[in-house]
Amino acid sequence: MNEASAIKNDLLDMLTCAILVLDDALHVVYMNQSGEMLFGQSKQRVMGESIGQLLRSEDFMGYLRLGLKDHEPQSIRECVVDVLYGETITIDCMVTPISTTGWPHHLLLEIHRIDRKLRIVREQQVIHQQQAARELVRGIAHEIKNPLGGLRGAAQLLESELDEPELKEYTQIIISEADRLKNLVNGMLGPSRLPHAERVNIHEVLEHVRQLVSTDLPPEVQIVRDYDPSIPEFMGDRDQMVQVVLNIVSNAVQALAGQGTIELHTRIQRQFTIQQVRYRHVLKVEICDNGPGVPEHLRDKIFLPMVSGTAEGSGLGLAIAQSLVRRHKGLVHCESLPGRTCFSILIPLE
Repeated sequence: MNEASAIKNDLLDMLTCAILVLDDALHVVYMNQSGEMLFGQSKQRVMGESIGQLLRSEDFMGYLRLGLKDHEPQSIRECVVDVLYGETITIDCMVTPISTTGWPHHLLLEIHRIDRKLRIVREQQVIHQQQAARELVRGIAHEIKNPLGGLRGAAQLLESELDEPELKEYTQIIISEADRLKNLVNGMLGPSRLPHAERVNIHEVLEHVRQLVSTDLPPEVQIVRDYDPSIPEFMGDRDQMVQVVLNIVSNAVQALAGQGTIELHTRIQRQFTIQQVRYRHVLKVEICDNGPGVPEHLRDKIFLPMVSGTAEGSGLGLAIAQSLVRRHKGLVHCESLPGRTCFSILIPLE
């Protein structure tokens, strides 16, 4: 290799996007270092492989064939592909036909992985939605709690003036309903207690919740565990983490309607971004079920107060879970399709 070629390869390896060159059979004849990171494979193992084995998507392959046939550039936006090692990602890709000495009738691919950017944008949308909803709820709560207090006090005074027990039953109804509404408003506002920092073992938390729900679990519902034992303890509030996991698992039990499987997974994510901050190590707890999934019209709203996918749900469980995890500088993320719903609890380990 001469000096000019070495410089060219070094420059291509410095690019953050994956650069590939395909021959007229759509086999890989060149790939830079970002391509190695995208596929999790070395150049030596990928050379000569069909791109269809590395990135599985009929739409993607259709664009490549069209680029070869028409010899025209193709721009592929937000294409969902399955990578060789099993991960599903979203990419943007620019396909440029090239015909130069040594590379006749080839395709140059510039691949940008954008699913992480899309996830960060969605996280920001969820955070902004919650902040707006919290301000709205606080305003409404203030307007409701003041007259509720007066209503309850008046009912107590009225009760003290009544002699007939049957009439006192009506004032008790007023008092109990006023208390119920007050508790509902407090639930909408979310937890008021700040996290109590202590060392938390996430697997102990998961096992505690599993034992709690197992007492009332329908016989046709199974809980499957897949833990990474190497995950260290982290500083957090154990009771609040129990509440987070319990809220999500309880939702999964309701979604299964008496039959199905709930999966509990723990993993470490490296170099992961949460709320625009990049962390070296992040704890990821996945709570998945094979129920019908979150209705499409609710997927962008499920973390807002009073939004529920079931008639019997209060709509507060996920909103409270998100609020508690955010106090740990983390986030709850949801991905749902019919037959597979996963809630991911992401907490920095630094």
